[in-house]
Amino acid sequence: MATYSRTRTLSRTAARTGTRATVRHLGPNWYAAVMGTAIVASAGATLPHPVPRPVTIAVWAIASVVLTVLLCARAVHWIHHRDQARSHLLDPKVAPFYGCLSMALLAVGGATLLVGKDVIGERAAIGVDAVLFVAGTLVGLAAAAAVPYLMVARHKIALDEASPVWLLPVVAPMVSAAQGPALLPHLPQGQWQEAMLLASYAMFGISLIGTFVMLPLIFGRLVVHGPLPLVLTPTLFLVLGPLGQSTTAVNALADVAPDAISQDYASAFGAFAVVYGVPIMGFALLWFALAAALVVRALRAGMGFAMTWWGFTFPVGTCVTGASGLARHTGLDAYTWLATGLYVFLVTAVLIAAFHTVRGLVSGQLLAAPR
Repeated sequence: MATYSRTRTLSRTAARTGTRATVRHLGPNWYAAVMGTAIVASAGATLPHPVPRPVTIAVWAIASVVLTVLLCARAVHWIHHRDQARSHLLDPKVAPFYGCLSMALLAVGGATLLVGKDVIGERAAIGVDAVLFVAGTLVGLAAAAAVPYLMVARHKIALDEASPVWLLPVVAPMVSAAQGPALLPHLPQGQWQEAMLLASYAMFGISLIGTFVMLPLIFGRLVVHGPLPLVLTPTLFLVLGPLGQSTTAVNALADVAPDAISQDYASAFGAFAVVYGVPIMGFALLWFALAAALVVRALRAGMGFAMTWWGFTFPVGTCVTGASGLARHTGLDAYTWLATGLYVFLVTAVLIAAFHTVRGLVSGQLLAAPR
């Protein structure tokens, strides 16, 4: 009996040790899977011809469960592998992915208010979204300040190492700017609503200017040093994130501006949504073509699956919501077709990335120590 008790205790200890060891190399980049899944629900619900509600609800539920599991796993990572967590912060290739935590929280929160309310009720959905919005915004602003500081003060980076991954911390506030309008109608009228409107525009500016600073470095690296390494090639699609999300933000803010600010400013915000969104979406399509051509080149050269493939998902999803916003404000069928076409690409990319991710988890390959 005593031998059985000791054996069972040792088995439990080994199981706990095994769990802790499993998450040792679980980095912040895994939050990209949550972002990419959640935006399938949000983008599908905002299409000019929305996806059937049961489908978007199912995708939202999956994203919510994955976020919960991942938050717990990352907590174990920080508690039991602090040395590895600190090394991630000091690694210029990993630190920018801390912006993904913010965007994962915001993406699931927005999807909860948009489609999850059909399951948990509007009042609960507002509460969940409010909590995730505040947490995601605080984390995003912290990442937008801390990661560039680390890049300047602690990281040792050569210009030929410039990567679209650098955009992740600075694009996080743009996601807050796009999600804030959904909460605005639920705030008290007057100062609270105006503060949310203008705070969202301020975060729009933080992210947009940060993108304008980073993007020339990224394109300059491509022109001078050639294509990215194969495993990083999918990250070229990350450039679409701030472009599509900023278009989404200005259109969403234009929708709620009449209720939050004087009519003179509200009409200006409405005009700005189109004046800004149309050329930015045009550039997004140009970059999409460039990135797609380089991805095809990389596939021919033998590019295999990596977690970077989730870069095909959330950024494209932001272009779907951006195109849907332009379709709403311009009335052009062309934007309706654009949003629909991009959504088909998004769903395909998510299914492929999810399949390979699950297979990599089952085999243990994705959580193994990096080579």
